[in-house]
Amino acid sequence: MSRVEEAVACFNEGFVCSQAVLVAYGAQLGLDRDTALKIADGFGGGMARMGATCGAVTGALMVIGLKHGRTAVEDTQAHETTYDLVYEFIRRFKSRNHSILCRELLGCDISTPEGLQNARQQNLFTTVCPGYVRDAAEIIEEILEP
Repeated sequence: MSRVEEAVACFNEGFVCSQAVLVAYGAQLGLDRDTALKIADGFGGGMARMGATCGAVTGALMVIGLKHGRTAVEDTQAHETTYDLVYEFIRRFKSRNHSILCRELLGCDISTPEGLQNARQQNLFTTVCPGYVRDAAEIIEEILEP
């Protein structure tokens, strides 16, 4: 199974979008599954269902940080590489989906009880969100070297 398919499968198991993306790539970058699930749990639904930055996006940004993030203040090259890749990821995700904001991607504000009910009634989490997880994982595949 490809990492893209692994991300979608993890999401379809019931984990949130941020968890699905981070889990699919975390192991190859030294992050065990349980730790990845814990770290990314609060980012689903645009940061704990606040409708802000899509969890698939934040999960992907965590992957970029795991691969290229700096661990020493003086490592400005790693820092710049990370920022460049984050910028490129966001550019590509917006190109595919016109936004990185959960509420815009879903077409409703899940931070409100009415918006959350609307998203659930329309089955957006099972019909729309897997596509955003797939897009995030595909873009990660494109921009990160093996």
